[in-house]
Amino acid sequence: MELLINFFTDYGYLAVLLVLIICGFGVPIPEDITLVSGGIIAGLGYANPHIMLAVSMFGVLFGDSIMYWLGRIYGAKILRVRLVRRFINVKRLRMVREKFEKYGNRVLFIARFLPGLRAPIYMISGITRRISYTRFVLIDFFAAIISVPIWVYLGYHGAANLDWIEHQIRKGQMGVYIVIAIVALYLVFKVYRAKKRKQNMQTED
Repeated sequence: MELLINFFTDYGYLAVLLVLIICGFGVPIPEDITLVSGGIIAGLGYANPHIMLAVSMFGVLFGDSIMYWLGRIYGAKILRVRLVRRFINVKRLRMVREKFEKYGNRVLFIARFLPGLRAPIYMISGITRRISYTRFVLIDFFAAIISVPIWVYLGYHGAANLDWIEHQIRKGQMGVYIVIAIVALYLVFKVYRAKKRKQNMQTED
């Protein structure tokens, strides 16, 4: 995080934007740490926190959109690219398609909070063409507007105490995982109940 803070201090909004776009490609740079670091330099007086939030939102959405359009434009052919094959393969493509069949657009919303699966899911949503770009970016926006402001303003208000921020990041990450687990269990239960209801109706007939 200190490396990112120094980099952002030197190059400001442009550096934050660039790193967030790179994060969208699935590069192992934690997005939450990047957002918090942007908030920290705002808290230290090197940037405006509200402009930093706007830049961060744009960077997040732009990076996600690139993954979507790569999948949409090149389709399954993009899986032949060696770099892409590192995080997307035919098995994962099939799995995501099945998730779309079961849960629809909710998969995209949840993906925003799953760093390891976010980029593959966004690219595959473009490959499958199951969702228009307008709907994709709206779902992504509503998910991002929950997490991005939290991380940016956490960094802004805790800029003077990095130890406290690191503690809050760990708590925040754990909280996100708990919420995602609850939502996932709810979706599984909902699908199970729907199947059960359908079976009962068939039995009655």
